[in-house]
Amino acid sequence: QVQLVESGGGLVQAGGSLRLSCAASGRTFTSLAMGWFRQAPGKEREFVAAISVSGGRSLYADSVKGRFTISRDNAKNTGYLQMNSLKPEDTAVYYCAASKVLLRTRDYEYDYWGQGTQVTISS
Repeated sequence: QVQLVESGGGLVQAGGSLRLSCAASGRTFTSLAMGWFRQAPGKEREFVAAISVSGGRSLYADSVKGRFTISRDNAKNTGYLQMNSLKPEDTAVYYCAASKVLLRTRDYEYDYWGQGTQVTISS
């Protein structure tokens, strides 16, 4: 029902910034909460951030709080993850997701997923 496509990943030095985008198809994205997850090699997928349908509320993992900012532009059917002060441990494939339930943090609680974009942070 909803297709999500991430973009904006790449290689950046520690301390730098990246902005990830998540383009969604259809009108239904505007009625769904949005989240970002990441998965490093050999590790399980972990929660990064989530935002409410209207963009008025958000949640962050402790590991990114104060460095990452989640946002959305419902008029453009697009979500964003601004990543500042990046660290080597932020290296992972980043996935955007959409949920029928507001501000959830577990991957199985999300209904739609993008295919991911690689973020690599060098020391």
